[in-house]
Amino acid sequence: MLSKRIIACLDVRDGRVVKGVTFEGLRDAGDPAALARRYNVEGIDEVVILDVTATIEARQARLATVRAVAGELFIPLCVGGGIRTEADAAAIIEAGADKVSLNSAALESPALITTLASRYGSQAVVVAIDAKRQDGRFAVYARSGQARTQRAAVEWAREAEARGAGEILLTSIDRDGTGQGFDLEMTACMSEACGIPVIASGGAGTLEHFVDVFTTGHADAALAASMFHFQSHSVSDLKALLATRSIPVRRTRTC
Repeated sequence: MLSKRIIACLDVRDGRVVKGVTFEGLRDAGDPAALARRYNVEGIDEVVILDVTATIEARQARLATVRAVAGELFIPLCVGGGIRTEADAAAIIEAGADKVSLNSAALESPALITTLASRYGSQAVVVAIDAKRQDGRFAVYARSGQARTQRAAVEWAREAEARGAGEILLTSIDRDGTGQGFDLEMTACMSEACGIPVIASGGAGTLEHFVDVFTTGHADAALAASMFHFQSHSVSDLKALLATRSIPVRRTRTC
């Protein structure tokens, strides 16, 4: 079994890391570069930057923030927010990102997935899916969770995979920032339907939640923000627990 990845998410607005609940009520969580520096030392496997207002403000993620964070990391960096064209993605990669995350732009122009996968490889293209439970299904939302689409999450993920996406970043809007645990049913449905890795996001609050999402949820990776930003739990303690449950993880660096 491949090692499970632990990912820290930096939701960025106006150059600062923020965190809310169900995509609302954002509060300050610190400087992106400082947090990246800490995570690089603590043993996080990857970092994701999501510029939470870039799409709404019709701009790409701020390159200065990407450069500052990339300069602190020796682990993979994925960046999302406002990437609407091949040129936008190129600028993000040149600023130091290893992967780009597409959300609203992929929904509006699915061909962009294929274009970027052809240029950079599928491993560099992540399709982010923000979903809510609606009318008995998992409905896809765009524009930072503000606009419901006609897409169903699992069907959209399958299409994204067929178009060249290398990973799915699945966020439960209902669970985001609540600390109540990942949406295991949603994650399992997605993981079982896709042949590419699924990153679970939304709801992490305890170490046991990661055990649940890697077992019951069948996730390949799990992402958290608040519990890492505010240091309610440590990365080393999380990896130690997962190891005791026979869940393979990457070793925490000691320097």
